[in-house]
Amino acid sequence: MHRSEPDANRAATHPGGPIPASLFVWVMQPVPNEDFDRVETSGGIQASLSGRYATALFELARDAKTIDTVEASLANVRAALEQSDEFARLVASPLVSRTDAAKAVAASAAAMGLDATTKNFLGVLAENRRLAQLPAIIRAFRSLAANHRGETTAEVISAHPLSASQVDALKQQLRTRIGRDVSVDLSVDPALLGGLVVKIGSQMIDSSIRTRLNTLAHAMKG
Repeated sequence: MHRSEPDANRAATHPGGPIPASLFVWVMQPVPNEDFDRVETSGGIQASLSGRYATALFELARDAKTIDTVEASLANVRAALEQSDEFARLVASPLVSRTDAAKAVAASAAAMGLDATTKNFLGVLAENRRLAQLPAIIRAFRSLAANHRGETTAEVISAHPLSASQVDALKQQLRTRIGRDVSVDLSVDPALLGGLVVKIGSQMIDSSIRTRLNTLAHAMKG
């Protein structure tokens, strides 16, 4: 049954609602200066500083057969960055000394229950004053891990947290569209108002209500 545009918008804004196919308006446009543009292959990833660190961590995890474990630890680190202002300030501040940063990171790693490889890696970042690269390193590692599993990584930004069923539906639609398995990197931006923004490499799928409203506003001005 065909769904009208207002109904599709209501489904897009409801946190627990389905993800209709109409959300996936494929707007192909370049997305410059993003780390995920340089992590499509193991060769391209090393073009960035964060990519080189991610590659080093990935190779350690691969040799130790702990890719999934490290990836899970990095997911915990990312959650801490999003949920803890104190931890986010520690990572971003250039004023914290190497010694203080290393101590704080070690304490945080223990509190989060991180595996030894990830804990040691964070210590290296602190000693090298590269903690600010951590968000980009996590994205790059996820892309390397996805490539290792034969998947494509999609960065998905939604107005509300997606449920497990919504994530499954999204993966299926993306898999159908690009012809291979997709690993999704989820984040939330309430400013989208509704809908999704999906970035895969240098391409972007933008079905957010914010973009629709902006497009409408520009059309009315014309």
